[in-house]
Amino acid sequence: MRRRTGKNIRGIFKPQVLAVGFTLLSMEAMAEEVREFRDWRAGCDNIMHCTALSLPKEDDSSIAYLHFERSAGADAPAALVLRVLGDWKTPSVPLDLKLDGVVFPVSAQAVADENGTLSLAFQPAEVAAFLDAARKATQLTVDAPGMTATVSLSGSVAAMLWIDEQQGRLDTTSALIRKGKSTNVPAALPLPVTTAKAAAGTLSNADNKALTTAMREELTRQGEDLCEDDEVLIDSDEAWPLDGGRHLIGLACSRGAYNLTTAFWLIKGKDVSTAKPVRLPHGESDTDNTLVNVNFDPKTGRMDFFSRGRGIGDCGIIGSFAWTGEAFTRTGFSMMGECRGIASTDWIPLYRSLVK
Repeated sequence: MRRRTGKNIRGIFKPQVLAVGFTLLSMEAMAEEVREFRDWRAGCDNIMHCTALSLPKEDDSSIAYLHFERSAGADAPAALVLRVLGDWKTPSVPLDLKLDGVVFPVSAQAVADENGTLSLAFQPAEVAAFLDAARKATQLTVDAPGMTATVSLSGSVAAMLWIDEQQGRLDTTSALIRKGKSTNVPAALPLPVTTAKAAAGTLSNADNKALTTAMREELTRQGEDLCEDDEVLIDSDEAWPLDGGRHLIGLACSRGAYNLTTAFWLIKGKDVSTAKPVRLPHGESDTDNTLVNVNFDPKTGRMDFFSRGRGIGDCGIIGSFAWTGEAFTRTGFSMMGECRGIASTDWIPLYRSLVK
């Protein structure tokens, strides 16, 4: 089995905290943060879709973890999936689960993806039974052919209770932990909608080079040292025409082993003296016109980034923006602060929207 050493990278993040407490009815006051509950992490996004994850131990040689999520609203089902990392070549693998040594039956077999990771989705009745058993159990043991992995349940109940609180479920019939007789649960909010605008054509190689070179010269004239003067980086510079005669310029500013940082400016026409830093708030850095491992797609107006905490990409932050014709609006944001082998598709979303 693949061994992944753990690493905590919370120090590289500076999440924007908009408020300390929040409720479903006050999205504007939402605090963007991942909460810690012993061996579990939990967070909710801007429409109160909440996610919880178990963390594998740093020295685990066999890695398994639980991924839980639930949308807001009284009728929203709870989903629980077990992931087991490995190199299985068969489409499905039988797993034996035990809670503190007691067999926990599941109806489905785990299915392996193209990377060899097993996924076992619990049925709704199994989710309820598992959460009820987790109140007293301390550990889930997963036995598969040739390997055994464990999942800590320490903090799981507290994480679920916190999710109930954020979604307004405490003392209601749909609560995960603290159930009651009330049926008064706030309804789910609609996703924010962003209309993205494509770039207004393309630039020739000569025009692209002229604009990016002029932008670097303008930064030097202003005494800015944001971007390193390196030929490899300079070759990654790029510019795009936007609507209204404006241009977007992206300069590659620094490179690490697995991260490339790019800074962005908007200019009027081709006059770099009019350059304004593009506002890209994403909680990663004090310089908010920079993104790491970013890709701008001029055909869609979408900008995506993936700041890796380490090379294999099992920790860091992922986000996206869209050009609206006036600004780049954030459309998605998720993060994982600990490097424990958890796939980026399972990270905790803190913001999402619908992009048209």
